[in-house]
Amino acid sequence: MTYTGKAAIRLVDVKKTFDGKEYVVNGMNLEIPKGSLTAIIGFSGTGKSVILKHILGLYKPTSGLVEVLGKNIVDMNADELTKFRRNFGVLFQGAALFDDMTVLENVCFPLVEHRKELTESQMIEIATKKLKQVGLDPKHFEKLPSQISGGMQKRTGLARALALDPEILFYDEPTTGLDPILTEMVDNLILETHKHREGITSVMVSHDLDAAFRIADYVAMLDAGKVLLFGKPEVFFNTDIELVKRFVAKGMKRQ
Repeated sequence: MTYTGKAAIRLVDVKKTFDGKEYVVNGMNLEIPKGSLTAIIGFSGTGKSVILKHILGLYKPTSGLVEVLGKNIVDMNADELTKFRRNFGVLFQGAALFDDMTVLENVCFPLVEHRKELTESQMIEIATKKLKQVGLDPKHFEKLPSQISGGMQKRTGLARALALDPEILFYDEPTTGLDPILTEMVDNLILETHKHREGITSVMVSHDLDAAFRIADYVAMLDAGKVLLFGKPEVFFNTDIELVKRFVAKGMKRQ
């Protein structure tokens, strides 16, 4: 599908409680513009990962609307969601590669699952193309994840996320636990991937404020299960909201 609306993702008054008492997400309203690279930031426990799981359809809200690419995913059944997720690519925190599969087999995996009409040679051709796009040398294609570096694992994970030519790419804390050099490499890889895929929407959940303000078009800061501030990076440096000012000052100082 090709969605031509202005907002790729729209949350309207989304609330989520797991125990019927405490709301982890408490009336969240958020619109992520189509074609943007948007970073979601905030203190630990403010609902970043929970919101990502709502957008992916892994959680259903207690109340409210979750609209992705113009479709209300709250009312979709399991089969509909599985089919709809072909529009998504996800780079997980630890790359989440299959240990017993080669680099090439890992990238072929979503094609095997969702593009059964393709021949094996067609899948290999697509996977090879994606791996080359993220800058991985062909000499590593037949290696297992344990035989390549952390940076190469990230590239493999991104190639797998791109395998189905998704309309939305999600990055879940992509640089957690990485050293500064590898962190910069991953940040630049995200930015280059976004720039070179016309119309794609990228959503990055991150604790790394330096990356968020350097590469994102828009930033959403969450607090207490709501969006505290949304806008271009410069909005965060000029705000009068004391909590945002403290968070940005401490977060940038740690970089």
